[in-house]
Amino acid sequence: MASAAMAASTRTLLRPHRLLLLPDPRRRRLSATAAASANAVATTVRRSVVDVLRERGLLEATTSETLGSSATGEHQLLKAYCGFDPTAESLHLGNLIGLVALSWFRRCGHTAVALVGGATGRVGDPSGKSAERPDLDLAAVIANSDAIKALVAQILGRAPVSSHHAQSGKSAILDQNEHALASSGQGLPDNLGENIGSFVILDNYDWWKDITLLDFLREVGKYARVGTMIAKESVKKRLNSEEGMSYTEFTYQLLQGYDFLYMFKNMGVNVQIGGSDQWGNITAGTDLIRKILQVEGAHGLTFPLLLKSDGTKFGKSEDGAIWLSSKMLSPYKFYQYFYSVPDVDVVRFMKILTFVSLDEIQELEQSMKKPGYVPNTVQRRLAEEVTRFVHGEEGLQEALKATEALRPGAQTELDSQTIEGIADGVPSCSLPYDQVLKSPLVDLAASTGLLASKSAVKRLIKQGGLYLNNTKIDSEDKLIEESDIVDGKVLLLSAGKKNKMVVRVS
Repeated sequence: MASAAMAASTRTLLRPHRLLLLPDPRRRRLSATAAASANAVATTVRRSVVDVLRERGLLEATTSETLGSSATGEHQLLKAYCGFDPTAESLHLGNLIGLVALSWFRRCGHTAVALVGGATGRVGDPSGKSAERPDLDLAAVIANSDAIKALVAQILGRAPVSSHHAQSGKSAILDQNEHALASSGQGLPDNLGENIGSFVILDNYDWWKDITLLDFLREVGKYARVGTMIAKESVKKRLNSEEGMSYTEFTYQLLQGYDFLYMFKNMGVNVQIGGSDQWGNITAGTDLIRKILQVEGAHGLTFPLLLKSDGTKFGKSEDGAIWLSSKMLSPYKFYQYFYSVPDVDVVRFMKILTFVSLDEIQELEQSMKKPGYVPNTVQRRLAEEVTRFVHGEEGLQEALKATEALRPGAQTELDSQTIEGIADGVPSCSLPYDQVLKSPLVDLAASTGLLASKSAVKRLIKQGGLYLNNTKIDSEDKLIEESDIVDGKVLLLSAGKKNKMVVRVS
């Protein structure tokens, strides 16, 4: 009897969810009102976001070439979402292009929706993967989701947005999701970013937590055709591999498809965007919307994956992924990664990853061909623009300060905070204070591993290439003095321009 009562209680709790999914005349009236409101402000959208994305090399494919344009040629207000699964506590450089694309929707007057996969992250997207992702425990998924929400809010929130548009966007999209995080635009003048749209951050666990397997099979599964699912490129590759594909991964496209269906029906989200490897998952969603809701108007758009000119992924270093969170990668090291982009890639990355006008990018490209061009000038601009977008003006200034201060021979006075800012990007060690003070610099440079031997250190000193805290050392007899230990905490040894060693003194 207790079990029967519990089951009945569970069914009662699920009933409101099913009413949201199935066609509801009352909800249709609300949607019509929201649509009328959207059309009223559609005239503020002056450029087709699809044209903008195409011009900048950010368009791979779309379900409609007229996306965002009405039959009269006017631009329609769109609500576009991009999903981010919490597989780590930070997004990485491969995710950056999705945030840039969402920002272009905002800059063209549309609403940007970032969906964190608190539910789907527990399954793992097989797209582009040769093997199944490792399982994450529940606590890790929750922690990662929270960290990614905060990171996305910081990055998307840096675009200028007037309080008028942010509030109207919130009212339109959060009808059933008052828990969602949205930009408020408080503190910004009303005339700033007159045509900038709003942004919202959602977590799909908020609706998946109330769905049972039987509900899912009955309301979604019966509309999916196995032949169509198997025909998806991401599925075919895995089925033909030695690893194969689990049933859990096979259902992922339906889970993501249902996310689109849910947000389309209850929030008016009508565009899903993602990398080119997401095309199968995106069309799974548009198919479900047509079959279950029997309406048109849901669209998909993909952008190219972030690749170098040689076809390899852009966003990997010798130390691993290039993370967007400053907790996992310092703004200095993030800046340096873009500063070292090859000439053959820098102009294309300027178009894809920054908001610099195409006219100005063309001027920068032409400058690279002129006599007297200073190498890495365009790379410096790329690094500044992307670092500012991801880490804000404060993060950019931190990176610029460290870059200048850590240049051997620079006149900038070093402090311990600046040196610590690069500690995760260069070799470091810790030594007792009494072992450092009055020790010969030659011995210290060799024992810390900056150079292989004392003789190598002496040769470098004769060549003028050894620096202590950016000051050139010209004597083999140099001893470490109390004044050399920056803030009583740290030393910076440099062998030439690139090889550095941070010595923490305790």
